[in-house]
Amino acid sequence: MVFGESVNFDGSTFRSSKVTPAGSSSQCIPEWSSSIGASTVQQTRRIYNDGSVRLRNPNIELMDQDILYHLALGSGSHDLVEMFGDVKFVCMGGTPKRMENFAHFIMDEIGYKLPAGTQLQDISAFSYRYSMYKVGPVLSISHGMGVPSLGILLHEMIKLMYHAKCKNPIFMRIGTCGGIGVEGGTVVITEDAVDGLLRSTHELAVLGKIVHRPAILDKRLVRELKSLASQDDPYDTIVGKTMCTSDFYEGQGRLDGAFCEFSETEKMEYLEKLHDFGVVNIEMECTIFAALTHYAGIKAAIVCVTLLDRLKGDQVMSPKEVMNEWQQRPQILVSRLIRKHLAQAGHLKALASLPSAIKSPRRFKLVQQESEAHE
Repeated sequence: MVFGESVNFDGSTFRSSKVTPAGSSSQCIPEWSSSIGASTVQQTRRIYNDGSVRLRNPNIELMDQDILYHLALGSGSHDLVEMFGDVKFVCMGGTPKRMENFAHFIMDEIGYKLPAGTQLQDISAFSYRYSMYKVGPVLSISHGMGVPSLGILLHEMIKLMYHAKCKNPIFMRIGTCGGIGVEGGTVVITEDAVDGLLRSTHELAVLGKIVHRPAILDKRLVRELKSLASQDDPYDTIVGKTMCTSDFYEGQGRLDGAFCEFSETEKMEYLEKLHDFGVVNIEMECTIFAALTHYAGIKAAIVCVTLLDRLKGDQVMSPKEVMNEWQQRPQILVSRLIRKHLAQAGHLKALASLPSAIKSPRRFKLVQQESEAHE
C-alpha cells in the first residue's frame, strides 16, 4: 500500500470487497452494501440483538479508564451507567444556547419534573467546548460548527453510550441550513447525505491513507419523522438530499466571502446542478454524522430548518425573532418522535431526575483539571 492510496474503512484498497456471510452466532447479523461513486464498497455492519452500542476499537478495553476529554467525563471518575444508562435519545445542535433551550422545551414536552430547588445543569461545563444537558432519557448537547467539531463529539458520545451500557439509542441532529429551491422556514428531513462532490460518503485521511465511510441514515426514522409532520403546521416539511461542505462561503458557492474566484453565473449553474440532483439543502455536518452513527450501528436522523433559499441570495437577511421561531420547528418535529417512542414504551410520565454520580472523587478532580487546561 502506498502513501495516499484510497482505502475502504475495512482496510482493503478502494475496490469491491466481499461481505462475510452470517454465522451461527446470535450476537450479530451482517447487513448492507453501499455504492460509492464508481466503486462498490461492501462491509459487514454489526447489529447486536440486545441493542448495546459496541465499539470498533479493541484498545478501549485495555485502558485503565477512558477519559472523555471534551465532555469533562471519564469512565473511572464518573459512574456513567448510573448517570446515562437510561438515555434513549441523543439530540445534537450547533450552539450551546439552542441546545439549552431545547432541553427546557423537551422537559415540558415529556413531562419531566426536576426535584424542588434544582435546575438543569451543563454536565460538560468544565470542558469549555460543548454544553450537555440531561432531561430524563434525552441528552441535549451542542456540537459546534462543521465536520471536525461534530466528529470529535461523536467519537466521545458513542463511547459514552458504550460505557453507560445504553440500549438502542437514537441520535438526531437538529440544525439550520441553506435551502436549494425551498423557502426560508422550511423543515428538511435528510434522506441522503452527500459531500461537495455529491458522493454519499465521508472521506478522512488516516495514517496517510484516504478512508471512505458510507454516509447512511436510518430510512425508517426518515419516514417516521415525515409522518409526524402535521397538516396544521404553518410551514412545509420535506424530505430530500442534504449536501455537506467544509466551508460556509466558497464551499457553498457564496459570492460574499472574503475570497471569491467564480462568477454569479457559475454559482447559479452549480446550484441548479445540485437542485437537479435532488439536493434541497446545504449544511456542514451531515456526512460525518451519518457515517459515524451508521458505522457504530446507531439509528440516526437529521432535521434542519432552512434560513433562506440560496437560489435567491447568499446572505441571511431574516430578522432575529423570525429565525428564532424557525429554529424551533425542527425541535417540534423531533419532540413528536420522542413523545411517540416514550408513549409506546409506557414511559411518557413525570420522571425524577437522577443525582450526579461521582464514582472516584480523585479521578473526577483530575479529569476536571485536565479539561480546564484546554488550549
